[in-house]
Amino acid sequence: MLSIENLNVYYETEEGDVHAVDGVNLELERNETIGLVGESGCGKTTTAKSIIRLLATNGRIADGTIEFEGTDITELSDRQLRKQIRWNEVSMIPQNAMNGFDPVYTVGEQIVEVIRAHESKTSKNEAWERARDLFDRLGIESDRVTDYPHQFSGGMAQRAMVALALALSPSIVLADEPTTALDVVIQDRILRVIKDLQDELNSSMILITHDMSVVSETCDDIAVMYGGRIVEYADAETVIKEPRHPYTLGLRNSFPDITQDSQELISIPGVPPDLVDPDEGCKFAPRCPFAEDQCWEETPQPEEYGENHIVECHRADEVEHLQEEAKKRETWMAMKDDPNAAPTKDVKDVKDVNQPADTLQEGSHDD
Repeated sequence: MLSIENLNVYYETEEGDVHAVDGVNLELERNETIGLVGESGCGKTTTAKSIIRLLATNGRIADGTIEFEGTDITELSDRQLRKQIRWNEVSMIPQNAMNGFDPVYTVGEQIVEVIRAHESKTSKNEAWERARDLFDRLGIESDRVTDYPHQFSGGMAQRAMVALALALSPSIVLADEPTTALDVVIQDRILRVIKDLQDELNSSMILITHDMSVVSETCDDIAVMYGGRIVEYADAETVIKEPRHPYTLGLRNSFPDITQDSQELISIPGVPPDLVDPDEGCKFAPRCPFAEDQCWEETPQPEEYGENHIVECHRADEVEHLQEEAKKRETWMAMKDDPNAAPTKDVKDVKDVNQPADTLQEGSHDD
């Protein structure tokens, strides 16, 4: 349904091009949910926004193809993209729903505008009725469609944004941190609603999050991103229970396991890499307690371990050793306390290159 091959996305800055997405390959089937997981700045949001070409003005797709049902999105004009793909077939739930809505229009007016902009034969009354129906199905009183965004709570605004994303029954929904800053009860409710509507519409979803527990519960497959690359990809159970990449092992340490009576969460020392003109080698090497000389000198290529389990790591075949050592706090703390624990290189200051693209501000608000 969706095929991304060798996607490279750069942001132009004063220091040089930031390689925000570096050679990403991804395939999405109908009624499938793929989770993109990783820290802020790893390329998750940029990958998703590239699919509907909603990048910041300093961003560009430098190489690669994005095919939706055989149509290469990268070759479409803006007019063709808006008419054929954006919102009709692929919609997006952006980060921070409050910033996703235009504050000077009611929420209902914005949903109606989306519907009528893409369905010229739909009357205004029919569009308003559809907006009320979406509110009702998402657990919001239907008469709240005439309220302005600032009148909604965080949970209500997030559900209203889900309604906006599903207004045209798209084939693919790009959900960018749809439950961030919400309490766990509202998180669960929103994720269940999205999943139920996804099954009803037979649509697919790419779920972007830093929360491993969310993807383990809602996704079929998980793609772990670091430094603009997908460093590990497999079905959700394999990534959670049998990860091979040190970064994935580090992420697994950072969320609790309710089956254990006591558990100390372990963070990954260091900061994400500088992506301006990156050097050869594994981008995770400066933070990896298992890095060797080869990791600094040679960029690891994707290797398959078992059915559809892809890993980019020179030591991924040492899975038992990596998994056992990664459970120990001292393994990771050695990187922080002892500069000779692994080969070191200078790590430059990290810049949040995604910040200009955090809100839907390009074009009219029906986009």
